[in-house]
Amino acid sequence: MRKASLLAVCAAACLAWAQAAQAQIQLIIPWPAGGGTDIIGRLIQPVFSEELGGQLVIRNVGGATGTIGTAEVARSKPDGATLLLTSMAAIAIQPSFRANAPYRADQLTPVCLVAEAPATLMTPKETGIRTIADIQARARANPGQLPYASGGVGGIGHLAMTGLLRALNVEMNHIPFRGSGDSVLAMQAGTVLMLTAEANLVQQYGLHAIGVFAEQRSPDMPATPTMREQGHDLVYPLWTGIFAPAGTPEETVARLDLACARTLRTPSVVEGMTRAAHPIRYLDRRAFGDYVRAEVVKYAELIRVSGLRQAD
Repeated sequence: MRKASLLAVCAAACLAWAQAAQAQIQLIIPWPAGGGTDIIGRLIQPVFSEELGGQLVIRNVGGATGTIGTAEVARSKPDGATLLLTSMAAIAIQPSFRANAPYRADQLTPVCLVAEAPATLMTPKETGIRTIADIQARARANPGQLPYASGGVGGIGHLAMTGLLRALNVEMNHIPFRGSGDSVLAMQAGTVLMLTAEANLVQQYGLHAIGVFAEQRSPDMPATPTMREQGHDLVYPLWTGIFAPAGTPEETVARLDLACARTLRTPSVVEGMTRAAHPIRYLDRRAFGDYVRAEVVKYAELIRVSGLRQAD
């Protein structure tokens, strides 16, 4: 009986270990495939999955400027089985921008910052637009008509362009899309003339970078001037991070954070992120939490003074 009992215990332990090793973790990306966040997710997926000791499955849940997929994660069971990889708009902007946001920023627990780059204003080379002065001249010649794209209403591309147009004292025609990938396709089709989004899209699609919303020029695009160099003090970082549902146990968040840190130090990930022009910037769960809270406050104030908040 003892031997049988011991075998039963061993069998149960082996089964539990096998189930844990084969556990499926869902990484929701609240943006369509092909955009910058999706590219980052695909780059980190193999190593992050290995570090977590389970199967990491990416699911794109795009729409409503990242809020549909983000809301799904916010409502998920806080057990570490459902994670969110998102750029900053869904967390730092949308809860303040939307009149009836489906979640608050504090309903998600920051796990780690993965990447950060300045938002970049870009255009197809065929447009002939090269500088901010070119945009200003065309916009004044065609008031309210010049079309620009964004990855969604209330996203960083929308807010960055709102700030720029206020600085230039001109009006343009805002045409939102479901993510930066769709926006680029619209530019290539000639529907819109410019987009503010992730810098990697410039090289990926052969676009012209008009300027970066940063304090300094990007090492990846040293020939592209900042907005400050073109006469406008506009700085907007575009960051991407991993979140879990609020209430996820600290030990689980710590394990996820450690896996994130190890993933971002892995040579293959560093090489891939560098090649894709997504600069890695890691912050642990506590530092990232402080950063997120400051970003939420900053954009809430920007939305208030710009009168951008959706009507109730």
